[in-house]
Amino acid sequence: MARRLVPLPADEASALLARLDAGEADRADLKAVVKHLLGLLSERAPGRSVEVRVPPYAAVQCIEGARHTRGTPPAVVEMDADTWIALARGRLAWADAKVAASGERSDLSPYLPLSS
Repeated sequence: MARRLVPLPADEASALLARLDAGEADRADLKAVVKHLLGLLSERAPGRSVEVRVPPYAAVQCIEGARHTRGTPPAVVEMDADTWIALARGRLAWADAKVAASGERSDLSPYLPLSS
């Protein structure tokens, strides 16, 4: 089961995003940005009916719906880190993103982009 992620404080998130935008982010920065943005998503859309996966960095369960307690949730969305960051920041539209999505409620467009 995916665990709950908590977004970073605003100043830390801004510094990470600035390094990313400048092309200076390392793997640890990329992981932190992915987790931060997934944490924002889980706050914006609390629930456990959809699992959003960004391997190898993190996954969260979000979006209200049928309570899920074991195994794979009824809906799974998976994408790479660059796609997730672009979607979450509004630099890529959901319709244009290359994601693997299955099940009810797997369209994340109502929740994106996220504010950080």
